[in-house]
Amino acid sequence: MIISVVLLVLSSLLLIGSILLHKGRGGGISDVFGGGISTSMRSSGVAERNLNRITIGVALVWALSVVFIGLMTKVAS
Repeated sequence: MIISVVLLVLSSLLLIGSILLHKGRGGGISDVFGGGISTSMRSSGVAERNLNRITIGVALVWALSVVFIGLMTKVAS
Protein backbone atom coordinates (compact mmCIF):
# COMPACT_ATOMS: atom_id res chain seq x y z
CA MET A 1 0.00 0.00 0.00
CA ILE A 2 2.82 2.41 0.85
CA ILE A 3 4.54 1.65 -2.46
CA SER A 4 1.39 2.55 -4.39
CA VAL A 5 1.03 5.84 -2.50
CA VAL A 6 4.67 6.72 -3.24
CA LEU A 7 4.08 5.78 -6.90
CA LEU A 8 1.01 8.03 -6.93
CA VAL A 9 2.92 11.00 -5.50
CA LEU A 10 5.85 10.57 -7.89
CA SER A 11 3.61 10.13 -10.91
CA SER A 12 1.59 13.19 -9.86
CA LEU A 13 4.71 15.34 -9.74
CA LEU A 14 5.98 13.96 -13.06
CA LEU A 15 2.59 14.53 -14.66
CA ILE A 16 2.50 18.15 -13.52
CA GLY A 17 6.01 18.70 -14.81
CA SER A 18 5.40 17.06 -18.17
CA ILE A 19 2.20 19.02 -18.73
CA LEU A 20 3.95 22.28 -17.90
CA LEU A 21 6.70 21.48 -20.42
CA HIS A 22 4.25 21.45 -23.32
CA LYS A 23 4.30 24.50 -25.52
CA GLY A 24 1.31 26.81 -25.53
CA ARG A 25 -1.06 26.66 -28.48
CA GLY A 26 -1.97 30.23 -29.35
CA GLY A 27 -3.16 32.83 -26.88
CA GLY A 28 -4.38 32.07 -23.45
CA ILE A 29 -2.92 31.63 -20.02
CA SER A 30 0.47 30.57 -21.41
CA ASP A 31 0.93 34.12 -22.74
CA VAL A 32 0.48 35.51 -19.22
CA PHE A 33 3.58 33.62 -18.07
CA GLY A 34 5.71 34.59 -21.07
CA GLY A 35 4.67 31.87 -23.50
CA GLY A 36 4.20 34.31 -26.33
CA ILE A 37 7.60 35.90 -25.92
CA SER A 38 9.87 32.86 -26.19
CA THR A 39 9.49 31.83 -29.83
CA SER A 40 13.12 30.70 -30.04
CA MET A 41 12.58 28.09 -27.35
CA ARG A 42 9.87 26.22 -29.24
CA SER A 43 10.50 22.49 -29.35
CA SER A 44 10.71 20.48 -32.53
CA GLY A 45 8.04 18.10 -33.70
CA VAL A 46 9.96 15.02 -32.55
CA ALA A 47 10.54 16.42 -29.08
CA GLU A 48 6.87 17.36 -28.78
CA ARG A 49 5.77 13.86 -29.82
CA ASN A 50 8.14 12.28 -27.31
CA LEU A 51 6.84 14.60 -24.61
CA ASN A 52 3.28 13.59 -25.54
CA ARG A 53 4.19 9.91 -25.20
CA ILE A 54 5.86 10.48 -21.85
CA THR A 55 2.85 12.46 -20.60
CA ILE A 56 0.43 9.73 -21.70
CA GLY A 57 2.55 7.03 -20.07
CA VAL A 58 2.81 8.92 -16.78
CA ALA A 59 -0.94 9.64 -16.88
CA LEU A 60 -1.66 5.92 -17.30
CA VAL A 61 0.58 5.06 -14.35
CA TRP A 62 -1.15 7.75 -12.30
CA ALA A 63 -4.65 6.51 -13.21
CA LEU A 64 -3.77 2.88 -12.51
CA SER A 65 -2.29 3.76 -9.13
CA VAL A 66 -5.43 5.74 -8.22
CA VAL A 67 -7.61 2.76 -9.15
CA PHE A 68 -5.35 0.35 -7.26
CA ILE A 69 -5.39 2.49 -4.11
CA GLY A 70 -9.18 2.76 -4.38
CA LEU A 71 -9.55 -1.01 -4.69
CA MET A 72 -7.16 -1.66 -1.82
CA THR A 73 -9.03 0.80 0.37
CA LYS A 74 -12.35 -0.86 -0.44
CA VAL A 75 -10.97 -4.35 0.25
CA ALA A 76 -9.31 -3.27 3.51
CA SER A 77 -12.50 -1.83 4.98
